Amino acid sequence: MVTLARPTASAVTDTRFAPARLRRTVLEMAYAGSAVHIGCAFSIIELVSVLYRNHLRYPGNDPHAEGRDYLVLSKGHGVMAQYACMHELGWLNDSHIKGYFADGSELKGLSDSRIAGLEVTSGSLGHGFSVGVGIAMGLQRKVTDQKIYAIVGDGELNEGPIWEGALVAAHHRMDNLMLIVDKNGFQAMGTTDDVLALGDLSAKLNSFGFETLEVDGHDEAAIDSAIRQLWSTGAGKPKGLIARTVKGKGVPFMESDNRWHYTRLNAQTFAEAIDALDLSGVAK
Repeated sequence: MVTLARPTASAVTDTRFAPARLRRTVLEMAYAGSAVHIGCAFSIIELVSVLYRNHLRYPGNDPHAEGRDYLVLSKGHGVMAQYACMHELGWLNDSHIKGYFADGSELKGLSDSRIAGLEVTSGSLGHGFSVGVGIAMGLQRKVTDQKIYAIVGDGELNEGPIWEGALVAAHHRMDNLMLIVDKNGFQAMGTTDDVLALGDLSAKLNSFGFETLEVDGHDEAAIDSAIRQLWSTGAGKPKGLIARTVKGKGVPFMESDNRWHYTRLNAQTFAEAIDALDLSGVAK
């Protein structure tokens, strides 16, 4: 088995991934590029913060490292949250942020596997998780200790490939795979309850053979604890983490307002959003 060191407990103090700092970067990108999908990036900020700070392993800080863990962003429209983390790691520079969506920009508005650090191209919802299951199966057969985290939106659970992938993961006892559900209660055209009610997600995932926990998706300590608890059991089961989140979290006038799925910032709303962030103690 290939075994490499994982982030230590001291990494918890790494302020590069402070949620307010990441949200500021998302706002800067969205304003620079007149881009949409701010609300759905904000709802996963704490999730990606905890993953990059405490759990994801990139030997040599290399996004292509053979022994790396994998973050599969199946809800690819939330990619600005991941870009913000990649900027802190030095995989993206200031020109990527300031030139987002400008002529010649490498970065897209959806996850694109041609960008180092993004594992899947996931504009088509439901597709990314299936790719993550395939990665998990390959690493399982190689007998490594690498972990795969797949973040999906709750609206994305309307897609059949999610549940096909879940069946395959459970059948093959993929205990190296963690499905993380960003349960913010919205999708592009309305609430998840109005479009297609999902019912009890924990019961559903458990019935599909997952070991599942629910957590406040904006409580970093709770997220970290739940992830560690799920991995600690082994149990020969894929893992499910249902994160209760708020779409647009961090900027009060965006929170739970689904218009910020597609609304673009102007000079006034950009300034107001920056002012709304709690940036005390966050480096510029």
